[in-house]
Amino acid sequence: MRTQGPVIRRQGQVQQTTTDQRLLAGRGDAAWVHSDQWRIMRMQAEFVEGFSTLAELGPAIGVFGSARTPKNSPMWQAGVEIGRGLAHAGFTAITGGGPGIMEAVNKGAAQAGGVSVGLGIELPFEQALNKHVTLGINFRYFFARKVMFLKYSKGFIVMPGGFGTFDELFEALTLVQTRKVTSFPIVLFGTTFWSPLLDWIRGTVLANGYISEVDLDLLTITDSVDEAISWVSAPQPAGNGT
Repeated sequence: MRTQGPVIRRQGQVQQTTTDQRLLAGRGDAAWVHSDQWRIMRMQAEFVEGFSTLAELGPAIGVFGSARTPKNSPMWQAGVEIGRGLAHAGFTAITGGGPGIMEAVNKGAAQAGGVSVGLGIELPFEQALNKHVTLGINFRYFFARKVMFLKYSKGFIVMPGGFGTFDELFEALTLVQTRKVTSFPIVLFGTTFWSPLLDWIRGTVLANGYISEVDLDLLTITDSVDEAISWVSAPQPAGNGT
């Protein structure tokens, strides 16, 4: 066995040279610049860029939702109204910066004179930041992008979406439930869309003891733009969940 800092190597994983030997070796190929060690610098750069860009943002609300929502959808128009309402309430609107719901929210916020933030992500099939983003950052790594959402948002409005939206929703829920972050409001917008999920959580997840009754209080559901904005605007207790 060989210990290298926090890493333990056994059997075939033991390297024949030490870390210092590889560091101080004067010659060798340059393949290391393309390896995981070099990626750490990229990751660090994304955090530095994100923190420095968003540090003076002021109070902000993150809004999640599908990139596939068409512009003629009532939910798209609701996104515009939510973005506008957040700006009027003095909040920056933070989205993933893409099309669909994200574009709608950014449009409403920008049209109302608010700060309209887009946190984009490099994907093989989409997507450039939409034209309504007034402050945008593109990320390589999902985890760095998630940190920015969670660090700079004081609450979330979650509109209908797919796997990406579910991932963002449950990431936020888990961090609040486990008290890894100070409690913040999470509002589900769209009762027809979200009610079956809540029914399953209550009837299956809670019924089998996988969560506690109090965990259901972490979520609020509504079809009202005004209610959604009112709930994310309300002062929150110092802790919540179990």
